[in-house]
Amino acid sequence: MAMPQFTMRQLLEAGVHFGHHTRRWNPQMRPYIFGVRNGIHILDLQQTVPMLNTSLKALRDIVANGGRVLFVGTKRQAQEKVAESAKRCGQYYVNHRWLGGMMTNWKTISVSINRLREVDQLLANPQGLTKKEILMISREKEKLELSLGGIKEMGGQPDALFIIDVNKEDIAVQEANKLGIPVFAVLDSNSSPKGVDYPIPGNDDALRAIELYCDLVADSILDGIQAELGRSGKDAGAAVDVKVNLPAEEAEEPKKAANAG
Repeated sequence: MAMPQFTMRQLLEAGVHFGHHTRRWNPQMRPYIFGVRNGIHILDLQQTVPMLNTSLKALRDIVANGGRVLFVGTKRQAQEKVAESAKRCGQYYVNHRWLGGMMTNWKTISVSINRLREVDQLLANPQGLTKKEILMISREKEKLELSLGGIKEMGGQPDALFIIDVNKEDIAVQEANKLGIPVFAVLDSNSSPKGVDYPIPGNDDALRAIELYCDLVADSILDGIQAELGRSGKDAGAAVDVKVNLPAEEAEEPKKAANAG
């Protein structure tokens, strides 16, 4: 696999250049704004292209060195794509609600993750439980799964955060900054670039734009995983060596044929 390629045309078609209404802007985004059209800020794709490229390469390198990436996108239009992309490249995600302390208080979060595993086991073998108990446990599982399902296998703090909307995920940005975890984020014209290590100026509302960012990030991570496997001498697509023990009679047949020849 190779690093994903994209063109400015793809960004335009996905509507990456559309910002918000000029009334709803953050002056800190001024350097990334190209102009105004029909009262809407237009983001400068001449800057987005190299900045997106830099972000994708940095994410690839983090993963190639054994790092883990956490996708964060809790807004309605990002939820499904964020989960799908993270799963596709074997990473982790938060797509329902960012719980305060999700990274800075990992100890408490781990207790909740352990409870989710317990609940899974109880429901897998519900013998001895009443219908009411099963119903209550199912509801608890649903609640825990929504908040923690995407990080239950993470096993510790991630090595990078990829965020779709920093205004909505401001607590995630603060926690990452506190722990020194690099933040990769899409910044719309109303966003604050503060605390973002790898900014990607672009539309963070349009579904097509969100899908494009997530696909590119997932493909870059897959390339990083392949690089890591290559270094450790493993082939991502290698077949497992299966040893087959033939029954004695079957094993004798080829020998007889060879002797006869």
